Amino acid sequence: METYPIPMVPGPVRVPQTVLAYYLNNYGSGDLENDYLDLYNRSEKNLQTLAATKNKVTIHTGEGMIALWGALKSCLQPGDRVLTLSTGLFGSGIGDMARSIGAEVRTLEFGAENTFADWSGIEKAIQEFNPKMITAVHCETPSGTLNPIARLGELKKQYGVPLLYVDAVASVGGAPVLTDEWGIDLLLGGSQKVISAPPALSFVAVSDPAWEIIKKVNYSGYDALLPFLTAQKDFYFPYTPYWQGLAAFNHAVELLLQEGLEQVFQRHARVADYCRQQLPKLGYTLFPAPSAIQSPTVTAVKVPEGITWPQFDQRLRERGLVVGGNYGALAGKVFRLGHMGTQADMSLLQQALDVLAEAL
Repeated sequence: METYPIPMVPGPVRVPQTVLAYYLNNYGSGDLENDYLDLYNRSEKNLQTLAATKNKVTIHTGEGMIALWGALKSCLQPGDRVLTLSTGLFGSGIGDMARSIGAEVRTLEFGAENTFADWSGIEKAIQEFNPKMITAVHCETPSGTLNPIARLGELKKQYGVPLLYVDAVASVGGAPVLTDEWGIDLLLGGSQKVISAPPALSFVAVSDPAWEIIKKVNYSGYDALLPFLTAQKDFYFPYTPYWQGLAAFNHAVELLLQEGLEQVFQRHARVADYCRQQLPKLGYTLFPAPSAIQSPTVTAVKVPEGITWPQFDQRLRERGLVVGGNYGALAGKVFRLGHMGTQADMSLLQQALDVLAEAL
């Protein structure tokens, strides 16, 4: 099934035709034409608005993992201490990534059904471990949760932690992400979630203190951040620019900005709230704990008893609905509805709920 009649996968999401149209254009060489540099500069400004930051934004060819890996490799050296806060697969996965680079990693696990709590425990870990970097995931998509980052930023500033690294791939654009206010040094985003473009680009908003560390580490590689520090000033990008991809990506961001971010946030909140009100009425059980903060971009639901996930997934697909399965410890137990970006649409959600009612 190449095109989903009722798409509710939590990324890549349904892409508007006006965004796809940019892939049909024959652009020139981004290395040669000032038009490309103008597009890159406009894209950076739009992303700064989206992420509420004045920090420089680097834009990379490659989906979100390029940004996640590049930010770690550009800032860490063997032996550096990383405190990882985890509420699921992606949170703990960042710690594994840092460990593979040679960092000394301490992970605080809160459980996949929860969001960050026990702030005294987090504060104690910061005091005792004295990390160079704290990592966190804003929206943990397998769990459908949204971690509070503002308090983490306060602790980072209070104890002088050099770097706060936040994966906001599945939240930026669909929920407030206040990069500067929250003290985030490395804010990571991607094109295929709320922004609703193909999975082709990712970005990192980089603070001035982070740039100083990046210059000292001096990492070189396809995913390195350092070459982007002067790429616009020198009009010399580290690899062949992806003009079609950036044009489509920027248009998708502009669609959100034209709608108005407050209106976009409200649209996501309305759809998410309705989804969570209706699912229990249909007989489904939401996955997150009642005390957890649920994300406006994705809802995690327990697979009904008496049926396997492959059987249930097939039952939904036969009726045109495609949702997301899960990973790790939640595989086969929890599925996800991705009401993000273009899919934060009440009529689309109602179609999904109608299928879920019939399937159960």
